[in-house]
Amino acid sequence: MHAIRLHAFGPAGNLTYEEVPEPVPAEGEVRIDVQPGGVHLIETTLRRGLAVGPHEPPALPVTPGGLDAEAAVAVITTGATAQGVLAVAQLTSHDVGLVMSAAGGLGSLFMQAARHAGAVVVGAAGGPAKVGRVRTLGAGIAIDYRDADWPAHVREALDGREVSVVLDGVGGRLGRQALELLGPGGRFLLHGWAAGEPTAITTRDLVERQLTATWAIGPNMVPAGGRRELAARALDEAAAGRLVPLITRFPLERAADAHAALEARETEGKVVLTA
Repeated sequence: MHAIRLHAFGPAGNLTYEEVPEPVPAEGEVRIDVQPGGVHLIETTLRRGLAVGPHEPPALPVTPGGLDAEAAVAVITTGATAQGVLAVAQLTSHDVGLVMSAAGGLGSLFMQAARHAGAVVVGAAGGPAKVGRVRTLGAGIAIDYRDADWPAHVREALDGREVSVVLDGVGGRLGRQALELLGPGGRFLLHGWAAGEPTAITTRDLVERQLTATWAIGPNMVPAGGRRELAARALDEAAAGRLVPLITRFPLERAADAHAALEARETEGKVVLTA
C-alpha cells in the first residue's frame, strides 16, 4: 500500500508518496480502507513544525491525517454538546461573549467558536495557570475569577463596552456575578453548575434589564438530525482545525486520579483515559 509521509518539517514539498507495509490488525482491532482523505489548514501548520493551540507538532516520520483518537473522543462527546449550545447562542461579530470556566472542556470550545464568529471573547477561569491557557486559546481578555474583584477587571478591560452574552457552566456566586455584567438586552445561557447550584435569576432581572435566560442543554439544542448530527458537526469543525479540543490525559489505571482531579478542578479541557 502507499501513504503520504513527512520525514522533516518544512514546505509542502517535504511530503512524499511512499510504499509502506500493509497494517495487520491485532486482536480486537479492524483495518479500515480509506478512500477519500480530507486536507485541512491545521495540517499545513503542523507540517511546518508549528504548534496549533494545544496540538504540538507530531513525532517524525508521520502520515498526516485528520484527528487522532484522543481528539476524536473529546469532540464526539463534549464537542457535540458544544455545537448544540452554540446553535442556541447564535454568536455574531457584534457580540461580547463572556465564557465561564473557559479552560474546561466546553468552555475552551466556546471560546474558539466565539473568536471564529468575530466576537470579543472574555474568558474567565480559576487560577493563573488556567488563565494563561485561556489566553493561548484566543481570549482577547483572560480573567481569574478567583480574584474577588474580577467583575471590575472585566469592565475595565472592556473600556465601555458591555457583555452581550454569557455562557455559564459554573453557577452559584460566580454565575450571578457574570449575570450582573450583562448589558441591557443581553443573553444568559446556562449549561451546568459546577459550583453546586445554578445561577440565581429572577423574573425582575429579566424584565428590568430586558435580558433573556436559557437553559441551553436539552431538546432546544438538538437539531432534527439529533445528537448524531451534532457529533458530525463537531468532528467536521475539529478536522478543519476550527475547534481544537483541550485534553488532559490519564492512563487507564489512574481512572480514580482522573475523577479526583476533575472534581478538584485541577484539569484543563476534556479528561481522556488512555490505554
